[in-house]
Amino acid sequence: MKFFKLAKKFNEEEEGAVTVDWVVLTAAVVGLGVAALAAVKKGTMNVTGKIDAYLSSVTIDTN
Repeated sequence: MKFFKLAKKFNEEEEGAVTVDWVVLTAAVVGLGVAALAAVKKGTMNVTGKIDAYLSSVTIDTN
């Protein structure tokens, strides 16, 4: 009888499964964050290059 109670308790236990779900969900969120960061970095590097080129071409008259 004791074995059946133990088997029933083990079958009803879901804490481990919830932990696995949270690990997978967290990994997905981190992956999406890294992908978004890469996209933003590429765009900002392009804009930064354009600003640098414009500011380098501007002359300031000090007279």
